[in-house]
Amino acid sequence: MGTDAHAFLSDLARGLTPRADQMVHVMLQHLRSELPEVWKYEDIASVAPAALSEHIAAGLDFLEHGLAMAEVRTPPAAIEFARRLAEHGVPISQLLRVYRLVHADLLDQLYTETARAAGSQELINATTVALSAMAFEYVDRTSEQTVAAYQRERDHWLQRRLIVINEAGTRIGTTLDTTRTAQELADVGADHLADLVVVDLLSGALQEEETYAAAGPATLRRIAGAVSEGCPAPALGTGQAHTYPEDSEQAHVLATGAPLRLPLTADGVPAWLAMSTDRARCLRALNPHSLLLVPLWARGSPLGLAQFVRCQPADPFDDDELLLAQEIASRAAVNIDNARRYTQERSTALTLQRSLLPHHMPQDASVETASRYLPSGSRAGVGGDWFDVIPLSGARVALVVGDVIGHGLHAAATMGRLRTAVRTLADIDLPPDELLTHLDDVVIRLQHEEEGDTDEISATCLYAIYDPVSRTCSLASAGHLPPAVATPPTADGTGLTARAVDFPELPVGPPLGLGGLPFESARFELPPGSRLVLYTDGLVQSRSRDVETALALLRDALSRAPASLEETCDELLSALLPSHPADDIALLVAQTGALDAGHVATWDLASDPAVVSEARAHACDQLAAWGLEELAFTTELVVSELVTNAIRYGKSPIQLRMILQSALTCEVSDASSTAPHLRRARNFDEGGRGLLLVAQLTEHWGTRHHREGKVIWAEQQIPAFLGKTSSAPA
Repeated sequence: MGTDAHAFLSDLARGLTPRADQMVHVMLQHLRSELPEVWKYEDIASVAPAALSEHIAAGLDFLEHGLAMAEVRTPPAAIEFARRLAEHGVPISQLLRVYRLVHADLLDQLYTETARAAGSQELINATTVALSAMAFEYVDRTSEQTVAAYQRERDHWLQRRLIVINEAGTRIGTTLDTTRTAQELADVGADHLADLVVVDLLSGALQEEETYAAAGPATLRRIAGAVSEGCPAPALGTGQAHTYPEDSEQAHVLATGAPLRLPLTADGVPAWLAMSTDRARCLRALNPHSLLLVPLWARGSPLGLAQFVRCQPADPFDDDELLLAQEIASRAAVNIDNARRYTQERSTALTLQRSLLPHHMPQDASVETASRYLPSGSRAGVGGDWFDVIPLSGARVALVVGDVIGHGLHAAATMGRLRTAVRTLADIDLPPDELLTHLDDVVIRLQHEEEGDTDEISATCLYAIYDPVSRTCSLASAGHLPPAVATPPTADGTGLTARAVDFPELPVGPPLGLGGLPFESARFELPPGSRLVLYTDGLVQSRSRDVETALALLRDALSRAPASLEETCDELLSALLPSHPADDIALLVAQTGALDAGHVATWDLASDPAVVSEARAHACDQLAAWGLEELAFTTELVVSELVTNAIRYGKSPIQLRMILQSALTCEVSDASSTAPHLRRARNFDEGGRGLLLVAQLTEHWGTRHHREGKVIWAEQQIPAFLGKTSSAPA
């Protein structure tokens, strides 16, 4: 009976072979009604008839010839059908359902024909049993091969997806520039996903605001666009501003953060995508048929919208491609937000930095100065570099340059605090080494005040004092590079002028903030017309060269520098810097002047009250020589009070010095370290009002200490009409 059943099945299969096309048609209709979502893909719909036809032919051939199971092979069209499903991300459950439906239909038709053609119930039963056993074995064998083909294609697609995602991670966000990051997103999308990609950002995001939601339709600006290779480029409308209606799909995607896939037709290009008549004409020429709207969200806030368009004959976007576009857009949104935040912080820090740096150098005959501050061109952001020029008593001037370790708002704010501290300490006329010691204490206190999650505060600083009377420069360094010193120009053998440039030996102390370690001062003479160049490490430190090479370039540029200090600054920057410096740079160039004997008068005085009148006489005579007789009354009172205090409370030797510069300064020095102070005299006190009168009648007064004692000084402004009659210092 088994042989009869197999023979019957062979005859049955031979008889059904001419009707195979009819069987395919019936099965296709059944599949379309059961699984309409699979047939929306054109390539799947096109390969399905061939796959069914080959399946039916293979099944009938298997029954007709009684083939062994080892010889069963899944038809090639069925393998291709499985691959297409995997490409489009159709779940494997759908593939298995298709398989079950196809073989169930085929088996049902075979059962029907068996019942019609078999002559006896016994043959029908035997044939049904044999047919069922062979059908299930055939299905197991072929479905295993189909699933394997599906999985291979799926794994291959996932691998391609990972490659695209990795490439997006490499190509998107290469700079902290919002527009460039958006363009990188568009380029990656056009290379791997779509024929046309455009990126719109909310105006609020471009204006670096913290929140972007606003009442009414949001305004966006198209900042990037790209087309795939071989696709005609339409007018992308980059730079144009536009809005989407509140009830539009785009507004919904922006508000909810949920992506959307939409069909398109060439004749029905929506106005929000076209944006203009010319652009609509170009889009219709592309024949678009599928669109992805992907929101750009970061940290819970919308930034904008990326639109991916596919044109004929490419397949429409599927679910997997929507997920891929989402992944790429999400990465790009984070990078765009980082760029926006970086730009915001950099702008704020740069504004703070520039507001804290000196805008106008003090007009002083002691030195002529020029300066530059350049923020870094790297991702590190604005740093804490600063410089300053501080007038001191006795016609002296302090030159300062410093660098707070770190970048960003914290470094800029710390720089402002340290600059203020330096000015405060300079106001009490501390020597350079003592000033840095006190500044070190300030940094340590700031460290203790900082929260635990902030970077530790540290800084370097170079503080120099130039005295135009003695023509000496004293300076100390807290971890900072030594200055460059250029002598006045001299003519060489060719008639050209050049400056000798040197980097003076300077004991470099530790950076500020370490505490407990001493600072030392160095002192050297500077001929009039010398140039002192102070700078931060960004000028000479670079990955492409060592410091020695940079210092050699600095020496060469400074030796040939022009007479103008402003041009000298430009020459130095041009010689040493790349187009985008990696670190902030502060540069201060000072050319020294000198006060000759005609502008400085000095008298040694005995520690005797009788010399007070003599000191007043010397002062009056000197004022007459300078043509400043109108200042005689105040000057006599100042000299009388200061000399009297030195004799009464100080120690020998006592010296009176008068300096004529932009102001008239009277100084009295003695060997005592006791400093005078203002006090409130009572009604019947005979003394105690002298310094109060000095403070009221002069512009400034104060005390500075040195290792041999102290100097008490008072400064008077010279009226403009008198200043014109006095000759300028050399």
